This record gives sequence, structure tokens and C-alpha cells, in this order.
Amino acid sequence: MKISIINGPNLNMLGVREPDIYGDLTLSNIEENCQKIAQEFTIDMDFLQSNHEGELIELIHQAYHDNVSAIIINGAALTHTSIALLDALKATNLPIFEVHISNIHAREDFRQHSYISAIAEAVICGLGDEGYYAAMHAIIKKYK
Repeated sequence: MKISIINGPNLNMLGVREPDIYGDLTLSNIEENCQKIAQEFTIDMDFLQSNHEGELIELIHQAYHDNVSAIIINGAALTHTSIALLDALKATNLPIFEVHISNIHAREDFRQHSYISAIAEAVICGLGDEGYYAAMHAIIKKYK
């Protein structure tokens, strides 16, 4: 089993960016914690981030070609704007688990709509970094 965890724009700034909303953990901290879960359950994991929409689409395509079992995606701001990201995820025909650190439904109006949610098997928001771990556990339980 292999899981690809794909992170969108500005998530590389976690720990610095609005800690009152996103907490003080860095993306590297979250990756380390996800890697511990992967090791515990003896699964492979990719943990990727890009600030560029086209590169994220390429990472999604690569996940398909790498025969991953599922994708966990935090599309960040592209969640609310990118039909291209949605189309790339749809093209993979893989289980998609959408994660957001903050509760997008309790934020600005423009953040309350997600294109990804329409195809996501699950949406986890508002749990901080725990959302990533919950998604991993759900995928492992369902697909391993």
C-alpha cells in the first residue's frame, strides 16, 4: 500500500503563517508524524508540497502512475479556485481524502466552497495536523 499526501500553496510556511489559525507545527513536523504512521503500518508514503498549480497537477498524475492506493490532499487556497486540480484528481479514479488544518466552513465566505469535496471520499477540516493522521488511519483501515 502507498499513500500520496499532496499539499498546496503556502503550506510550506506552516509554523510561521498565522499560527493562531494554523498552529505552530511546520509542514516538516507533520511529514515526520505521517512517516511514523506509515512505518507503524508498514506502508509507503509520499509527502509532497508545491506552490504551483501545474506542479500539483503533475504530482497527482504521478500518483496515478505510481499506483498509489489513495491520495490525501490539502489543496490550500487552490481548493476554492482550481477546477484543474479537481479534474486531475478525478482523472486518477483514486480514493481522495481532503484535509484542511482549519475549519474552512467557519472562515471567510470564499473559503467555504471546495471543488475537491465533490469527489472526496472524506473531508476532514478543523482538526489541525490531526486531520492528516485521521485520513491516514481511515485509508489504512479501509484499503489495507
